[in-house]
Amino acid sequence: MGSAIVGFGRQRYTTADGKEQEWFAVGLSPRKGALTLYGLTYDASSADLLARLGPHTTGKGCLYVKRLDAVDHEVLADLIDRSWRTNHQDPLEA
Repeated sequence: MGSAIVGFGRQRYTTADGKEQEWFAVGLSPRKGALTLYGLTYDASSADLLARLGPHTTGKGCLYVKRLDAVDHEVLADLIDRSWRTNHQDPLEA
């Protein structure tokens, strides 16, 4: 994961080649071009929140925000909460 990414929780997933991996449920990394938030855009279930967030771009599972003060913080908190509840797997239940 490296020292530039902070991740919370855990989730298991299967890669395209069939290998099972483990990754964090949600995370963030302060990149030069934008703050990168991981685990927030895996599927279309958060389209309603993303539409209200403010200026951002997305990638597979990632949300990119150039200016944190330009987005709606309440919507961002809801997005993180929803993603945590969707992604995080309790290690005792997995």
